[in-house]
Amino acid sequence: MTARYRQPGVVLTDHWFTVPLDHDDPAGERIELFGREVMASAKAGAGLPWLVYLEGGPGFGARRFTGRQAWLGRALQEFRVLLLDQRGTGRSTPANRQTLPLRGAPQRQADYLAHFRADSIVRDCEAIRPSLTGGAPWTVLGQSFGGFCATHYLSSAPEGLRMALITGGLPALDVHVTADEVYRAAYPRIEGKNAAHYARYPQDVRRARRIADHLMEHQPVLNGGYRLTPEAFQSLGILLGTGDGSHQLHYLLEDAFVRTPAGPALSDAFQEKVQAALSYAGHPLYALLHEAIYAQDGRPTRWAADRVRAEFPQFDAAKALAGDDPLLFTGESVHPWLFETDPSLAPLRETAHLLAERTDWSPLYDAERLAANQVPVAAAVFHDDMYVDTEHSLRTARAIRGLRTWITDEYEHDGVRAGGARVLDRLLALARDEV
Repeated sequence: MTARYRQPGVVLTDHWFTVPLDHDDPAGERIELFGREVMASAKAGAGLPWLVYLEGGPGFGARRFTGRQAWLGRALQEFRVLLLDQRGTGRSTPANRQTLPLRGAPQRQADYLAHFRADSIVRDCEAIRPSLTGGAPWTVLGQSFGGFCATHYLSSAPEGLRMALITGGLPALDVHVTADEVYRAAYPRIEGKNAAHYARYPQDVRRARRIADHLMEHQPVLNGGYRLTPEAFQSLGILLGTGDGSHQLHYLLEDAFVRTPAGPALSDAFQEKVQAALSYAGHPLYALLHEAIYAQDGRPTRWAADRVRAEFPQFDAAKALAGDDPLLFTGESVHPWLFETDPSLAPLRETAHLLAERTDWSPLYDAERLAANQVPVAAAVFHDDMYVDTEHSLRTARAIRGLRTWITDEYEHDGVRAGGARVLDRLLALARDEV
Protein backbone atom coordinates (compact mmCIF):
# COMPACT_ATOMS: atom_id res chain seq x y z
CA MET A 1 0.00 0.00 0.00
CA THR A 2 1.43 3.39 -1.02
CA ALA A 3 0.31 7.01 -1.05
CA ARG A 4 2.09 9.83 -2.91
CA TYR A 5 1.93 13.57 -2.21
CA ARG A 6 4.10 16.68 -2.30
CA GLN A 7 5.74 19.25 -0.07
CA PRO A 8 7.88 22.20 -1.20
CA GLY A 9 10.73 20.77 -3.25
CA VAL A 10 10.03 17.10 -2.49
CA VAL A 11 7.82 14.19 -3.48
CA LEU A 12 6.76 11.89 -0.64
CA THR A 13 5.60 8.30 -0.92
CA ASP A 14 4.25 6.37 2.07
CA HIS A 15 5.12 2.68 2.17
CA TRP A 16 3.66 -0.07 4.35
CA PHE A 17 5.25 -3.47 4.92
CA THR A 18 4.51 -6.53 7.01
CA VAL A 19 7.34 -8.41 8.69
CA PRO A 20 7.54 -11.22 11.25
CA LEU A 21 7.49 -10.16 14.88
CA ASP A 22 10.14 -12.86 15.39
CA HIS A 23 12.29 -13.29 12.29
CA ASP A 24 13.26 -16.76 13.53
CA ASP A 25 9.58 -17.69 13.26
CA PRO A 26 8.59 -16.34 9.83
CA ALA A 27 5.26 -18.21 9.88
CA GLY A 28 4.27 -16.63 13.19
CA GLU A 29 2.77 -13.27 14.11
CA ARG A 30 3.43 -10.35 11.80
CA ILE A 31 3.62 -6.63 12.48
CA GLU A 32 3.40 -3.54 10.27
CA LEU A 33 6.24 -1.21 9.35
CA PHE A 34 5.87 2.28 7.95
CA GLY A 35 8.45 4.15 5.89
CA ARG A 36 8.24 7.49 4.11
CA GLU A 37 10.18 7.76 0.85
CA VAL A 38 11.44 11.25 0.00
CA MET A 39 12.77 12.39 -3.38
CA ALA A 40 13.70 15.82 -4.68
CA SER A 41 10.92 17.07 -6.94
CA ALA A 42 13.36 17.67 -9.77
CA LYS A 43 14.58 14.07 -9.58
CA ALA A 44 11.29 12.27 -9.10
CA GLY A 45 11.30 9.14 -11.23
CA ALA A 46 15.10 9.05 -11.48
CA GLY A 47 16.74 5.77 -10.59
CA LEU A 48 18.64 7.09 -7.59
CA PRO A 49 20.24 4.81 -4.99
CA TRP A 50 18.53 4.47 -1.63
CA LEU A 51 19.55 5.86 1.75
CA VAL A 52 17.62 4.57 4.77
CA TYR A 53 17.62 6.76 7.87
CA LEU A 54 17.57 5.12 11.31
CA GLU A 55 16.53 7.56 14.02
CA GLY A 56 18.04 7.67 17.49
CA GLY A 57 16.37 6.40 20.60
CA PRO A 58 15.38 3.69 21.05
CA GLY A 59 11.70 4.46 20.69
CA PHE A 60 11.52 7.44 18.35
CA GLY A 61 9.84 7.36 14.97
CA ALA A 62 11.75 8.84 12.05
CA ARG A 63 11.88 12.61 12.03
CA ARG A 64 8.96 14.36 10.33
CA PHE A 65 10.68 16.81 8.01
CA THR A 66 8.99 19.56 6.06
CA GLY A 67 10.55 19.92 2.64
CA ARG A 68 14.35 19.72 2.58
CA GLN A 69 15.21 20.51 6.21
CA ALA A 70 18.51 19.78 7.99
CA TRP A 71 20.60 17.02 6.39
CA LEU A 72 17.78 15.84 4.14
CA GLY A 73 18.42 18.46 1.47
CA ARG A 74 22.00 17.25 1.05
CA ALA A 75 20.91 13.62 0.91
CA LEU A 76 18.33 14.35 -1.78
CA GLN A 77 21.02 15.60 -4.13
CA GLU A 78 21.96 12.00 -4.85
CA PHE A 79 19.66 9.63 -2.96
CA ARG A 80 16.07 8.72 -2.56
CA VAL A 81 15.62 8.59 1.21
CA LEU A 82 13.57 6.20 3.31
CA LEU A 83 12.60 7.63 6.69
CA LEU A 84 11.83 4.39 8.50
CA ASP A 85 9.72 4.24 11.64
CA GLN A 86 11.47 1.45 13.51
CA ARG A 87 9.19 -1.27 14.86
CA GLY A 88 7.01 -0.06 17.70
CA THR A 89 7.51 3.63 16.86
CA GLY A 90 5.59 6.21 14.86
CA ARG A 91 3.17 4.43 12.56
CA SER A 92 4.94 1.04 12.77
CA THR A 93 2.60 -1.05 15.00
CA PRO A 94 3.02 1.36 17.94
CA ALA A 95 3.92 -0.07 21.35
CA ASN A 96 2.68 2.02 24.25
CA ARG A 97 0.41 1.98 27.31
CA GLN A 98 -2.66 1.94 25.04
CA THR A 99 -1.61 -0.91 22.74
CA LEU A 100 0.53 -3.19 24.90
CA PRO A 101 -2.43 -4.46 26.99
CA LEU A 102 -3.56 -6.18 23.78
CA ARG A 103 -0.62 -8.55 24.36
CA GLY A 104 -2.02 -9.67 27.71
CA ALA A 105 -0.31 -9.68 31.09
CA PRO A 106 3.00 -7.85 31.75
CA GLN A 107 5.07 -11.00 31.15
CA ARG A 108 3.54 -11.33 27.68
CA GLN A 109 4.23 -7.66 27.05
CA ALA A 110 7.88 -8.05 28.09
CA ASP A 111 8.30 -11.11 25.88
CA TYR A 112 6.86 -9.13 22.98
CA LEU A 113 9.17 -6.15 23.55
CA ALA A 114 12.23 -8.41 23.67
CA HIS A 115 11.90 -8.43 19.85
CA PHE A 116 12.41 -4.67 19.55
CA ARG A 117 16.18 -4.30 19.77
CA ALA A 118 18.72 -3.49 17.04
CA ASP A 119 18.91 -7.10 15.81
CA SER A 120 15.21 -7.18 14.92
CA ILE A 121 15.34 -3.69 13.41
CA VAL A 122 18.14 -4.69 11.07
CA ARG A 123 16.32 -7.84 10.03
CA ASP A 124 13.31 -5.64 9.28
CA CYS A 125 15.52 -3.55 7.00
CA GLU A 126 16.75 -6.63 5.20
CA ALA A 127 13.19 -7.94 4.84
CA ILE A 128 11.95 -4.79 3.10
CA ARG A 129 15.09 -3.87 1.14
CA PRO A 130 14.46 -6.19 -1.85
CA SER A 131 11.00 -4.74 -2.46
CA LEU A 132 12.40 -1.21 -2.61
CA THR A 133 15.82 -1.59 -4.20
CA GLY A 134 15.25 -4.69 -6.30
CA GLY A 135 17.90 -6.42 -4.20
CA ALA A 136 20.60 -3.74 -4.51
CA PRO A 137 22.40 -2.72 -1.33
CA TRP A 138 21.56 0.65 0.18
CA THR A 139 23.27 3.26 2.31
CA VAL A 140 22.28 3.58 5.96
CA LEU A 141 22.51 6.76 8.00
CA GLY A 142 22.29 6.00 11.72
CA GLN A 143 21.92 8.71 14.36
CA SER A 144 22.68 7.76 17.99
CA PHE A 145 20.83 4.46 18.59
CA GLY A 146 20.44 4.35 14.81
CA GLY A 147 24.25 4.09 14.75
CA PHE A 148 24.04 1.11 17.10
CA CYS A 149 21.67 -0.44 14.56
CA ALA A 150 24.08 0.38 11.72
CA THR A 151 26.93 -1.30 13.62
CA HIS A 152 24.77 -4.39 14.07
CA TYR A 153 23.98 -4.23 10.35
CA LEU A 154 27.71 -4.37 9.58
CA SER A 155 27.97 -7.36 11.94
CA SER A 156 25.05 -9.36 10.63
CA ALA A 157 24.15 -8.39 7.05
CA PRO A 158 26.92 -6.32 5.43
CA GLU A 159 25.84 -7.60 2.02
CA GLY A 160 22.84 -5.30 2.32
CA LEU A 161 24.96 -2.17 2.69
CA ARG A 162 26.52 0.07 0.10
CA MET A 163 27.81 2.49 2.76
CA ALA A 164 27.25 3.05 6.48
CA LEU A 165 27.23 6.57 7.90
CA ILE A 166 27.05 6.96 11.67
CA THR A 167 26.62 10.09 13.80
CA GLY A 168 27.02 9.99 17.57
CA GLY A 169 26.30 6.28 17.66
CA LEU A 170 29.30 3.95 17.82
CA PRO A 171 28.49 1.47 20.61
CA ALA A 172 30.92 -0.46 22.77
CA LEU A 173 31.43 -3.88 21.15
CA ASP A 174 32.78 -5.72 24.17
CA VAL A 175 30.08 -7.75 25.91
CA HIS A 176 31.80 -6.89 29.19
CA VAL A 177 30.98 -3.19 28.72
CA THR A 178 27.64 -3.62 30.44
CA ALA A 179 24.98 -1.01 31.07
CA ASP A 180 26.68 -0.49 34.47
CA GLU A 181 29.92 0.47 32.73
CA VAL A 182 28.10 2.71 30.28
CA TYR A 183 26.60 4.74 33.12
CA ARG A 184 29.76 4.64 35.19
CA ALA A 185 31.40 6.47 32.31
CA ALA A 186 28.37 8.72 31.75
CA TYR A 187 27.89 10.40 35.12
CA PRO A 188 31.26 12.24 35.08
CA ARG A 189 30.46 13.52 31.57
CA ILE A 190 27.07 14.71 32.79
CA GLU A 191 28.70 16.43 35.75
CA GLY A 192 30.95 18.25 33.30
CA LYS A 193 27.93 19.46 31.31
CA ASN A 194 26.43 20.80 34.55
CA ALA A 195 29.64 22.68 35.33
CA ALA A 196 29.66 24.22 31.86
CA HIS A 197 26.01 25.24 32.17
CA TYR A 198 26.45 26.89 35.54
CA ALA A 199 29.62 28.64 34.35
CA ARG A 200 27.60 30.18 31.52
CA TYR A 201 24.51 30.88 33.63
CA PRO A 202 25.62 31.24 37.29
CA GLN A 203 22.20 32.66 38.19
CA ASP A 204 20.73 29.23 37.47
CA VAL A 205 22.42 27.75 40.56
CA ARG A 206 20.02 29.67 42.80
CA ARG A 207 17.05 29.11 40.50
CA ALA A 208 17.52 25.34 40.29
CA ARG A 209 17.94 25.02 44.06
CA ARG A 210 14.81 27.12 44.67
CA ILE A 211 12.73 24.96 42.33
CA ALA A 212 14.02 21.72 43.86
CA ASP A 213 13.29 23.06 47.39
CA HIS A 214 9.74 23.87 46.31
CA LEU A 215 9.30 20.39 44.83
CA MET A 216 10.60 18.70 47.96
CA GLU A 217 8.18 20.66 50.13
CA HIS A 218 5.04 20.61 47.96
CA GLN A 219 5.40 17.44 45.82
CA PRO A 220 3.27 18.95 43.03
CA VAL A 221 1.37 17.11 40.34
CA LEU A 222 1.62 19.10 37.11
CA ASN A 223 -1.46 20.16 35.20
CA GLY A 224 -0.96 17.23 32.84
CA GLY A 225 -0.74 14.64 35.63
CA TYR A 226 3.06 14.32 35.88
CA ARG A 227 4.39 14.05 39.46
CA LEU A 228 7.32 16.45 39.52
CA THR A 229 9.73 15.17 42.15
CA PRO A 230 13.21 16.67 42.65
CA GLU A 231 14.69 13.62 40.87
CA ALA A 232 12.33 14.06 37.94
CA PHE A 233 13.24 17.77 37.79
CA GLN A 234 16.93 16.80 37.67
CA SER A 235 16.29 14.70 34.58
CA LEU A 236 15.78 17.92 32.61
CA GLY A 237 19.54 17.63 32.23
CA ILE A 238 18.85 15.56 29.14
CA LEU A 239 18.71 18.96 27.42
CA LEU A 240 22.39 19.56 28.16
CA GLY A 241 23.44 17.00 25.56
CA THR A 242 22.16 19.02 22.59
CA GLY A 243 23.63 22.02 20.85
CA ASP A 244 21.25 24.63 22.27
CA GLY A 245 20.08 22.62 25.27
CA SER A 246 21.88 24.68 27.90
CA HIS A 247 20.14 27.80 26.62
CA GLN A 248 16.77 26.01 26.58
CA LEU A 249 17.26 24.90 30.18
CA HIS A 250 18.19 28.44 31.24
CA TYR A 251 15.07 29.96 29.71
CA LEU A 252 12.96 27.24 31.30
CA LEU A 253 14.33 27.91 34.79
CA GLU A 254 13.89 31.67 34.67
CA ASP A 255 10.10 31.40 34.21
CA ALA A 256 9.41 28.84 36.94
CA PHE A 257 7.41 30.86 39.48
CA VAL A 258 4.49 33.27 39.56
CA ARG A 259 2.97 35.13 42.53
CA THR A 260 -0.48 33.92 43.55
CA PRO A 261 -2.81 34.75 46.48
CA ALA A 262 -1.46 31.63 48.18
CA GLY A 263 2.16 32.58 47.58
CA PRO A 264 4.73 31.57 44.93
CA ALA A 265 3.60 28.73 42.67
CA LEU A 266 4.93 26.98 39.61
CA SER A 267 3.61 28.85 36.61
CA ASP A 268 1.32 27.14 34.12
CA ALA A 269 3.83 27.96 31.39
CA PHE A 270 6.65 26.27 33.32
CA GLN A 271 4.49 23.23 34.04
CA GLU A 272 3.53 22.89 30.40
CA LYS A 273 7.13 23.09 29.19
CA VAL A 274 8.45 20.72 31.84
CA GLN A 275 5.80 18.11 31.15
CA ALA A 276 6.55 18.33 27.41
CA ALA A 277 10.27 17.89 28.08
CA LEU A 278 9.93 15.01 30.54
CA SER A 279 6.93 13.01 29.31
CA TYR A 280 7.55 9.68 27.59
CA ALA A 281 4.06 9.61 26.08
CA GLY A 282 5.44 9.95 22.57
CA HIS A 283 8.36 7.52 22.99
CA PRO A 284 7.69 4.98 25.78
CA LEU A 285 10.06 2.39 24.27
CA TYR A 286 12.91 4.72 25.18
CA ALA A 287 12.13 4.14 28.85
CA LEU A 288 11.26 0.47 28.48
CA LEU A 289 14.22 -0.64 26.35
CA HIS A 290 16.90 1.96 26.89
CA GLU A 291 19.12 -0.20 29.08
CA ALA A 292 18.37 -3.32 27.04
CA ILE A 293 20.25 -1.84 24.07
CA TYR A 294 23.44 -2.38 26.10
CA ALA A 295 22.60 -5.91 27.30
CA GLN A 296 24.67 -8.63 25.61
CA ASP A 297 26.06 -11.06 28.15
CA GLY A 298 23.04 -12.80 29.65
CA ARG A 299 23.00 -10.67 32.78
CA PRO A 300 20.02 -8.46 33.71
CA THR A 301 20.44 -4.71 33.45
CA ARG A 302 18.50 -4.34 36.71
CA TRP A 303 18.11 -0.56 36.52
CA ALA A 304 21.79 0.08 35.96
CA ALA A 305 21.55 3.88 35.76
CA ASP A 306 19.75 4.03 39.09
CA ARG A 307 22.15 1.68 40.85
CA VAL A 308 25.27 3.37 39.46
CA ARG A 309 23.97 6.81 40.36
CA ALA A 310 24.43 5.87 44.02
CA GLU A 311 28.19 5.77 43.33
CA PHE A 312 28.04 9.50 42.55
CA PRO A 313 26.55 11.14 45.67
CA GLN A 314 27.01 14.61 44.17
CA PHE A 315 23.83 13.86 42.16
CA ASP A 316 21.76 13.35 45.34
CA ALA A 317 19.28 16.24 45.39
CA ALA A 318 18.59 16.03 49.13
CA LYS A 319 22.31 16.20 49.97
CA ALA A 320 22.85 19.14 47.64
CA LEU A 321 19.94 21.07 49.15
CA ALA A 322 21.07 20.31 52.69
CA GLY A 323 24.37 22.04 51.91
CA ASP A 324 25.54 24.73 49.52
CA ASP A 325 26.32 22.63 46.46
CA PRO A 326 24.65 23.26 43.11
CA LEU A 327 21.85 20.90 42.19
CA LEU A 328 23.20 18.61 39.46
CA PHE A 329 20.95 17.68 36.57
CA THR A 330 21.11 14.17 35.15
CA GLY A 331 21.15 12.99 31.55
CA GLU A 332 19.47 10.32 29.46
CA SER A 333 19.23 7.86 32.33
CA VAL A 334 16.11 5.80 32.98
CA HIS A 335 15.05 5.10 36.57
CA PRO A 336 12.32 2.94 38.10
CA TRP A 337 10.60 5.98 39.62
CA LEU A 338 9.81 7.20 36.09
CA PHE A 339 7.11 4.54 36.03
CA GLU A 340 5.49 6.22 39.01
CA THR A 341 5.88 9.90 38.09
CA ASP A 342 4.94 9.73 34.39
CA PRO A 343 1.28 8.84 33.76
CA SER A 344 2.13 7.56 30.28
CA LEU A 345 4.50 4.97 31.81
CA ALA A 346 2.70 4.07 35.04
CA PRO A 347 0.56 1.28 33.48
CA LEU A 348 3.78 -0.33 32.18
CA ARG A 349 5.58 -0.45 35.54
CA GLU A 350 5.55 -4.22 35.92
CA THR A 351 6.52 -4.76 32.29
CA ALA A 352 9.51 -2.46 32.79
CA HIS A 353 10.65 -4.39 35.88
CA LEU A 354 10.41 -7.68 34.00
CA LEU A 355 12.55 -6.29 31.18
CA ALA A 356 15.10 -5.02 33.71
CA GLU A 357 15.38 -8.54 35.16
CA ARG A 358 15.53 -10.32 31.79
CA THR A 359 18.61 -12.50 31.24
CA ASP A 360 18.26 -13.94 27.72
CA TRP A 361 19.72 -10.98 25.82
CA SER A 362 22.04 -12.13 23.04
CA PRO A 363 25.25 -10.46 21.78
CA LEU A 364 24.62 -7.75 19.20
CA TYR A 365 28.01 -7.37 17.53
CA ASP A 366 30.36 -9.80 15.79
CA ALA A 367 33.88 -8.52 16.43
CA GLU A 368 35.52 -10.90 13.95
CA ARG A 369 33.18 -9.91 11.15
CA LEU A 370 33.66 -6.23 11.89
CA ALA A 371 37.44 -6.69 11.85
CA ALA A 372 37.09 -8.06 8.30
CA ASN A 373 34.59 -5.39 7.18
CA GLN A 374 34.50 -4.46 3.48
CA VAL A 375 31.71 -1.85 3.58
CA PRO A 376 32.79 1.82 3.43
CA VAL A 377 32.00 3.31 6.85
CA ALA A 378 32.34 6.81 8.23
CA ALA A 379 31.43 7.98 11.71
CA ALA A 380 31.15 11.38 13.34
CA VAL A 381 32.34 11.17 16.94
CA PHE A 382 31.38 14.23 18.95
CA HIS A 383 34.22 14.81 21.38
CA ASP A 384 32.06 16.13 24.21
CA ASP A 385 29.07 13.84 23.55
CA MET A 386 27.07 13.54 26.77
CA TYR A 387 25.10 10.50 25.61
CA VAL A 388 27.73 8.22 24.04
CA ASP A 389 31.16 7.77 25.60
CA THR A 390 33.92 9.03 23.31
CA GLU A 391 36.47 6.43 24.42
CA HIS A 392 34.00 3.59 23.83
CA SER A 393 33.28 5.01 20.37
CA LEU A 394 36.93 5.35 19.40
CA ARG A 395 37.71 1.84 20.61
CA THR A 396 34.93 0.56 18.37
CA ALA A 397 36.13 2.69 15.45
CA ARG A 398 39.54 1.07 15.71
CA ALA A 399 37.93 -2.40 15.69
CA ILE A 400 35.93 -1.93 12.46
CA ARG A 401 38.13 -2.42 9.42
CA GLY A 402 38.23 0.61 7.15
CA LEU A 403 36.08 2.85 9.34
CA ARG A 404 37.03 6.51 9.08
CA THR A 405 36.21 8.89 11.90
CA TRP A 406 35.55 12.59 12.07
CA ILE A 407 36.22 13.66 15.65
CA THR A 408 34.89 17.12 16.37
CA ASP A 409 33.87 19.33 19.28
CA GLU A 410 31.94 21.73 17.03
CA TYR A 411 28.72 19.85 17.70
CA GLU A 412 26.92 18.05 20.48
CA HIS A 413 25.09 14.74 20.15
CA ASP A 414 22.54 16.26 17.78
CA GLY A 415 25.21 17.33 15.30
CA VAL A 416 23.57 15.73 12.27
CA ARG A 417 20.51 17.89 12.88
CA ALA A 418 22.33 21.05 13.97
CA GLY A 419 25.07 20.75 11.36
CA GLY A 420 22.81 19.34 8.68
CA ALA A 421 24.32 19.36 5.21
CA ARG A 422 27.87 19.94 6.47
CA VAL A 423 27.90 16.84 8.66
CA LEU A 424 26.43 14.53 6.03
CA ASP A 425 28.70 15.96 3.34
CA ARG A 426 31.74 15.26 5.50
CA LEU A 427 30.68 11.67 6.19
CA LEU A 428 30.03 10.95 2.52
CA ALA A 429 33.44 12.32 1.60
CA LEU A 430 35.12 10.18 4.25
CA ALA A 431 33.28 7.02 3.23
CA ARG A 432 34.25 7.61 -0.41
CA ASP A 433 37.87 8.32 0.51
CA GLU A 434 37.64 11.80 -1.00
CA VAL A 435 39.30 13.52 1.96
